[in-house]
Amino acid sequence: MKTNPKQHTVLTIGTFDGVHIGHQKIIKRLVEVANIKGLQPSLLTFFPHPRMVLQKDANIKLINTISEKEQLLKHFGITNLVVKKFTKEFSRLTALDYVENLLVNQLKSKYIIIGYDHHFGRNRNANINNLKQFGEDFNFEVEEISMQDINDVAISSTKIRTALNEGDIKTANTYLGYNFMLTGTIVKGKGLGKTIQYPTANLHIEETYKLIPKQGVYVVKALIDDTIQYGMMNIGNNPTVNGQSQTIETHFFNFNNSLYDKNISIQLLERLRDEQKFDGLKQLTTQLDQDKTQALQYIQDYAK
Repeated sequence: MKTNPKQHTVLTIGTFDGVHIGHQKIIKRLVEVANIKGLQPSLLTFFPHPRMVLQKDANIKLINTISEKEQLLKHFGITNLVVKKFTKEFSRLTALDYVENLLVNQLKSKYIIIGYDHHFGRNRNANINNLKQFGEDFNFEVEEISMQDINDVAISSTKIRTALNEGDIKTANTYLGYNFMLTGTIVKGKGLGKTIQYPTANLHIEETYKLIPKQGVYVVKALIDDTIQYGMMNIGNNPTVNGQSQTIETHFFNFNNSLYDKNISIQLLERLRDEQKFDGLKQLTTQLDQDKTQALQYIQDYAK
């Protein structure tokens, strides 16, 4: 996605973490304006998250990685995603420099859709009224997103993070408007699953800022080699075999091909139970058999 678009743009600005149903409403309006005015639908976001840079808040966890966000935005009609590196130096730009150099000269903005509470520039001292004035100076229009819509967006993001942390995947997926996903590379594990007839694909997620849902067992699906594969995922420390660190392991049903080094996105559909410590592998296998039966029943209903 181009940093310097060839044509003039209709632009919105923000974190858009989750690209959830609240965000989708704004994006729909953006694409609508783009079609009416013959502009390129564009979105400006910042990374790392400003809180990571200005408040050293390394603990902030995001619903999407940058690559997941890019795919989602593309799906909803944004043809130009601009990820601006957020630094302390950038945060010190004056409002005039920010608007003239970035929004007008680089992004060729002719129409900006933005929240009523948007602040920008050094110390965030400029607001939407200033932006409207800049619009008159630099020949772009500003459309204001209402307080109600902005509040809906904020509430949705908070509710999604809370739901994921509590393992309430149904609520998270409802607010997202799609299935929450974990994207990463399949790496070699200990191979224990093979010995109990439950081989697993171990997902390594590079992005440490990605929010990982509550530990437990989930029903999942993934698109592998253009075919939908269902399975069950365990997020946890494998306490039965004295695991020390958190792993994300998925057993795909009716699938035996090697996935090593593949990059895949796995969608979480339903949570079955908490992770448990069993007295041995036999007891663990018995529980996995029960999990599989429950998961297959869910999938049968889900796929109807």
